[in-house]
Amino acid sequence: MTGERNALAVIPAFNEEAHVADVVSGVRAQGLPLDVLVVDDGSDDGTARAAAEAGAHVVSLPFNVGYGGALQTGFKYALRNGYEYLVHLDGDGQHDPASIAPLLEAVRNGGTDIVVGSRFLQDPDYRCLFARRIGIAIFRLIARLTTGRAITDPTSGFQALNRKAFAFYSREYPSDFPDTDVIITSHRAHFEIREIPVKIHPSVSGRSMHSGLAPFYYVFKMFLSICVTLLRKRPKKEE
Repeated sequence: MTGERNALAVIPAFNEEAHVADVVSGVRAQGLPLDVLVVDDGSDDGTARAAAEAGAHVVSLPFNVGYGGALQTGFKYALRNGYEYLVHLDGDGQHDPASIAPLLEAVRNGGTDIVVGSRFLQDPDYRCLFARRIGIAIFRLIARLTTGRAITDPTSGFQALNRKAFAFYSREYPSDFPDTDVIITSHRAHFEIREIPVKIHPSVSGRSMHSGLAPFYYVFKMFLSICVTLLRKRPKKEE
């Protein structure tokens, strides 16, 4: 941890050489007292170099472990280096760095452990691919039924966490698609969860896990993960 910077921005990135430097620069341009970590998830391009040149700390994984595994690496890094707060955002430029400050402010003010950034609270008319809209609607319903909470954006990857939350995630986190199952797990562990509006742009990377047959695979995997989550013994915040 550097000086008075007790917060860390974690950016998982896989083959994002073309965009990750802009994301890092955008985060640093906010002038916030936080460090920036890019977890290079086994990229075979210049992602790590571009991130380092833009001023980020970089952890390079030897092979691709998946989005959730890369995020969990960031949680472990934050835990071991003494950070108190963490915000995670994607490396493709979708998540507007201007929303980092309100996310961190919400989690720092106490009363909540996990703050989820919702594109739909910011813009109720936000448009995304049809298959993704269907998936979000399904998982909204599942989240409400299993937690009793109305979560408008259960697939958001733009979140802020306090130390208790990311310490828990450093032990309890799926490796590939951490979405609604994580919200359910966190609720079952008695973490306080809140949503606030954030700005999310359409992906500029040209790659999406919600194109082609991928949405059907995603929904199938998420249903399995949710079923396993509900069948498991209720997790605890601390071991």
